[in-house]
Amino acid sequence: MNAKPATDLRRWVLTLSTGLLLGTALVLTPGTSHAQGKELPDFTELVERSGPAVVNIRTIERMRPEVDEQIQEQMQEFFRRFYGRPGPAPDQRRGQPRNEEDLPQRRGVGSGFIISADGFVMTNAHVVDGADEVIVTMTDKREFKAKLIGADARTDVAVVKIEGAGLPHVKFGDVGRLKVGEWVIAIGSPFNLDNTVTAGIVSAKARDTGELLPFIQTDVAINPGNSGGPLINMRGEVVGINSQIYSQSGGYMGISFAIPIDEAMRVADSLRSNGRVVRGRIGVGIGDVSKEVAEAIGLGKPTGAAVSTVEAGSPADKAGVEGGDIITKVDGKTIEKSGDLRRLISGIKPGTKASLQVFRRGAYKELSVTVAEMEAEQRPRRRVESDSKAAPAQPAVLGLTVADLTDAQRKELKLKIGVRVESADGAAARAGLREGDIILAVDNTEIASAKQFGALVSKLEKAKVVTMQVRRENAVSFVLVKPAK
Repeated sequence: MNAKPATDLRRWVLTLSTGLLLGTALVLTPGTSHAQGKELPDFTELVERSGPAVVNIRTIERMRPEVDEQIQEQMQEFFRRFYGRPGPAPDQRRGQPRNEEDLPQRRGVGSGFIISADGFVMTNAHVVDGADEVIVTMTDKREFKAKLIGADARTDVAVVKIEGAGLPHVKFGDVGRLKVGEWVIAIGSPFNLDNTVTAGIVSAKARDTGELLPFIQTDVAINPGNSGGPLINMRGEVVGINSQIYSQSGGYMGISFAIPIDEAMRVADSLRSNGRVVRGRIGVGIGDVSKEVAEAIGLGKPTGAAVSTVEAGSPADKAGVEGGDIITKVDGKTIEKSGDLRRLISGIKPGTKASLQVFRRGAYKELSVTVAEMEAEQRPRRRVESDSKAAPAQPAVLGLTVADLTDAQRKELKLKIGVRVESADGAAARAGLREGDIILAVDNTEIASAKQFGALVSKLEKAKVVTMQVRRENAVSFVLVKPAK
């Protein structure tokens, strides 16, 4: 291969230097001897169009007298314990009526954006959480006291209202058209520095962080105070609400998350209509399916939501859903991961019937469930203790010693199948099994007794990975027991 002539190299270096001085991005095209310049995007027009609709939100939370008294009592106790003397003299007005203006205040700051000309403003729920006063300031320095219309903690979306007409408001974009790598900007009030603009690209879409909604991930600089501000595309349309950052220091570290605007608007519409959001639930605890488990149970690929718990008396319980089921479809819509199930069910109106496709011990089943309204769930978790009347334990296999469940244990657990682990050693212990676990199935075969368990396991190939469906307290999961090599 011939070396590139020095004159061409000098020409390339000169072009690169000139491009850097002119502030252009250079694109090297194969087969050319020089770089072609391409200008970076200009955000000025976007900011001029969208900026007036972005607002600064300040909140005031007054600390109640009882909270103030608790703090003073704790301070007194601290000084007595560590310094052997009383602390600062308590407020002489303690126990007396006090004006609200005299109460200690906690202040917060965030961002928001006007979504209609009559003064509805969208922000994050955590920005206005606990606030006694919400003050909205526009870019032209007009200040309004806002009324909270509603806030939804599950999605972190809130709507407040200011009195006005003909107010500047944002346009909404189509999140479906948003592409990874696309330029976006954020406008907000980081560290109370209002009207601050930052730019970056979309890093990922539908990022599942365990929340109810999938997030848009960006590398736009977002800091405390940016919360509730808009994420804007190059067409000047709002595509998301800046809501979270990934941080180990409390400041920006290159990863930010925004709530997709289509999801946020559905929540906002419900808040404006009802003051709250009504969601569906079926009463299951779920998790993702790993590749190893999917292959071991015959599911093929890691898809669906693995049911770990079924709440007694819940819609799922009445429909026949069992712990260990893999829910693969809802009303014909495929469930790729557990978060998909949460989002689909929550979007179904309570009282509506929905069809569930579940994968259970090697076969698919169709179930019908009547969706209930989502509410706070508190389920007691109890460990099944050994019973002195239990049947004698069988000899250890795979490092496991198991025993039949007593009638009392079956009644308490509401189980017709399963054996109790009396001890776990070797391969079973390495897999995470322990005393008190209930083994429900081995390689998709239900286990009814310790004798059956021993006979089944003894026939398995010694080098074979064994898949066990195990219940621990109220949760059901799959455990892969791998024999030592």
